[in-house]
Amino acid sequence: MPFREIGSKMVEARVAPGQRMFSQRGAMIAYRGEVSFTPSIQGGQGGIGSMIGRRLAGEATALMTVEGDGTVLFGHGGHHVEVVELSGDTLCVEADRLLAFDGTLEQGTMFMGSQGGVMGMVRGQVTGQGLFTTTLSGHGSVAVMAHGGVIRLPITPGRPVHVDPQAYVAHHGDVRNKLSTALGWRDMVGRGSGEAFQLELSGQGEVFVQASEEKL
Repeated sequence: MPFREIGSKMVEARVAPGQRMFSQRGAMIAYRGEVSFTPSIQGGQGGIGSMIGRRLAGEATALMTVEGDGTVLFGHGGHHVEVVELSGDTLCVEADRLLAFDGTLEQGTMFMGSQGGVMGMVRGQVTGQGLFTTTLSGHGSVAVMAHGGVIRLPITPGRPVHVDPQAYVAHHGDVRNKLSTALGWRDMVGRGSGEAFQLELSGQGEVFVQASEEKL
């Protein structure tokens, strides 16, 4: 169920009978056809255990289920929208950055401490995003939101990518992340709050970075 980008701040999705998708509540801009929107307490294919885990983690975002036969325009807050196509891999993204995604994708929660140990947990505190992040796995489309546009940076073995934690949006592929220190780095080249941290991503995949240090 691919999304079609309409400009830089909206996407159009085709809803077909027997299929469903999920979106942030209030993200519907307009629709054509026979389409229904209902509150979702679960979201995705992660099951009730995954839903409870996200609730306990504070990582749950209010979703609605979209079903029927028609087309829907999604957008939210005037944020830039980027469409990510998953082909059996996993996207790690903050829950509040999810605009809409295929209902076939399995949604879960990843403890940030599982990647980078204690420094992984520190990253959650530094970015203000908490200790958990949302995961979407499988084959399908995801529309994510960002401030000021998004660039995609490839991550290849032996060539890690360093990102300002405030500019990080999402990543996918076989990627590990850890927080590294760089004394004076923010004072010299960043416009953040003064913490000298970089998010280091290594492995094989792709990271999405927004052209802003603002949170949604």
